[in-house]
Amino acid sequence: MDKKIRIAIDAMGGENSPHKNIEGLYLFYKKNKSKKDFFFNIFGNEHKINELIRTFDIPKSCFKIYHTDSEVSDNETPLTAVKSSKNSSMWNCVFSQTKSESDISLSAGNTGVLLVISRMILKTIEGVSKPALAGLWPNNIGMNIVLDLGANIECDENNLTEFAEMGSALQKSLFPNEESKVALLNVGSEEIKGTDIIKKSYNKLKDISKKGDFIFNGYIEGNKIPDGYSNVIVTDGFTGNIALKTAEGTAKFITDNLKKSLSENIFSIFSILFSYLSLKKFKEKLDPRKFNGAIFLGLNGPVVKSHGSTDALGFYYSIDLCYKIVKGNLMSQIKNNLSHLEKQKV
Repeated sequence: MDKKIRIAIDAMGGENSPHKNIEGLYLFYKKNKSKKDFFFNIFGNEHKINELIRTFDIPKSCFKIYHTDSEVSDNETPLTAVKSSKNSSMWNCVFSQTKSESDISLSAGNTGVLLVISRMILKTIEGVSKPALAGLWPNNIGMNIVLDLGANIECDENNLTEFAEMGSALQKSLFPNEESKVALLNVGSEEIKGTDIIKKSYNKLKDISKKGDFIFNGYIEGNKIPDGYSNVIVTDGFTGNIALKTAEGTAKFITDNLKKSLSENIFSIFSILFSYLSLKKFKEKLDPRKFNGAIFLGLNGPVVKSHGSTDALGFYYSIDLCYKIVKGNLMSQIKNNLSHLEKQKV
């Protein structure tokens, strides 16, 4: 019998928890129950979780509940939370990996606290100087991996090279039939442009790409990210977070104004009838719930952060992401890629 993929769930993290967390789990079970290759370790208030389990009729064979008396609030700082969170659902969700009970951890709770707790418990992979926060962005032909999205404000060329190797490993684990094509986010595509760190990173990536982990496409400007010519976009956390928030704001601006324009008068409303399928496809393409889940890379175990304000469908997609990460052997992919950096240093 094949080993089951064991996903640890922080049931108390995020808005409207644990309801959306357990409903999201149910949606995943409903869609994948024929596979029978997954198991959930659920951490949180046992009484509240059991009520929801009965409501959604999730079979006991696919989960185990671990009661916790506390949870991490969204208002806590990493410093205060670390001191008081050792009995929380978030802490135990991550800690379960150290006891070989879980293969991956998922939480919709406080991002800063989750990052600090994960780093404390799981430690960084040997040779990794800074873990990175990676996310999924849609492009015209598929999906991009973008990192770092805010975990590291300042980065040097060694950090960015590590991000490229880890990002390409994530891309391979999620999309095994596609080649990893790395690009450095920059203010221009010409080799002479950029800071000294960006230029040094360019040279290192050009050299390390000869190992075969990825194709290096050089620099990429922000407006070219959606093209899909490159699918692993590497940058520092300061720039990456600004790019993320700009992309989210632009998508919301477009959808809000489109919705407004289509409801201005009777003719606009009537036109919806003729373009319903196209509009539905457009809406689905930009639905942020489908890309819910940022991945902490560089730790001795994968951790996924769901958006705290997402709904049950968004949480379902983050569970699906966890499943694919483990199924695609992310940790083995990362360690294989990073070994090439170690050989280069030697």
